[in-house]
Amino acid sequence: MLGIKKSSHKAGLPPGTLIHIGERKTERATISRIIYSEKDYEEKIDISIEEAVDNTDPNSITWINVEGIHDTDIISRLGAHFKLHPLLLEDIVNTSQRPKLEDFDEEYIFFVSKMLTYEEDQGRISIEQLSMVIGKDFVLSFQEAPGDVFDQLRERIRSSKGKIRKMGTDYLAYAMIDAIVDNYFIILEKNGERLEDLQEEVLGAPTPEILNSIQQMKRDMIRFRRSVWPLREAISAMERGENALITKGVEFYLRDLYDHTIQVLETVETFRDMISGILDLYLSSISNRMNQVMKVLTIIATIFIPLTFIAGIYGMNFEAMPELKWRYGYLAVWVVMIFIGIVMLIGFKKRKWL
Repeated sequence: MLGIKKSSHKAGLPPGTLIHIGERKTERATISRIIYSEKDYEEKIDISIEEAVDNTDPNSITWINVEGIHDTDIISRLGAHFKLHPLLLEDIVNTSQRPKLEDFDEEYIFFVSKMLTYEEDQGRISIEQLSMVIGKDFVLSFQEAPGDVFDQLRERIRSSKGKIRKMGTDYLAYAMIDAIVDNYFIILEKNGERLEDLQEEVLGAPTPEILNSIQQMKRDMIRFRRSVWPLREAISAMERGENALITKGVEFYLRDLYDHTIQVLETVETFRDMISGILDLYLSSISNRMNQVMKVLTIIATIFIPLTFIAGIYGMNFEAMPELKWRYGYLAVWVVMIFIGIVMLIGFKKRKWL
């Protein structure tokens, strides 16, 4: 963790004040730019803000990507160049935003989503906010940290595969959101495999570590649902909207993307039910193991009750106890005690208590 700023730092400040809220996930903010048309393509990585906004061609599509939203100076200068609303810039640097869509009078569209990553080493899901500004000939994307799910999309732009270089900014925005949702399915697949492993472990020998894993998955699914549920609403609003930036041809793709979010939500709900079932199975297994232990201890205690009674009687120091002076008294007591123990064990076996 490189540093955290809290929402309380904004208390009393004017609306539109740029203060990064959230975890700082990278040491230095970087900018990359892709300019493309059906025939031309240019890509630059780790450039300055001046290079990013220089030589933009209105007949081409410009995609500027910022990795590291803690640098409010970059956000502010990009906002000034593209004439973005101050409240929009404020939302970009606030990582606690829920997925949403905001329409700014057909000049541009502001879209917020959550990009999820599955951390194999820790067995958990990490969440990163991705903000997009979709204009007539540009798309601005803002990420919290380096690394994303757009590698295949960039490769499609480089190699001019599919429709990407023939379509506008609305299709590029759709392709980015589609890559995010497709990654949801990959994460769900990994979580499904993890659920199967947990179920087998619970049926085998449940341990406290398994309970921690179950609780972690439960938290992950709650966070997953919080990321996808409002995203579905935002995609639906984009598909149903009347903004001129969203063309009729792209609306069909958005409708298909909406269906994918429904599938993700249904899978998440299914996994939540499975987790609840595994948790119940874990608690039942622990309870059954405890019952088995208690049964064994109860049987042992039951056997020793009469034996303790006999030992207690002959442990009393009364002179008028003829058995104490009998030559075979000690042996007789042992025989009686062993006989009682064997009879009780046979009785427990017949009743299937053992």
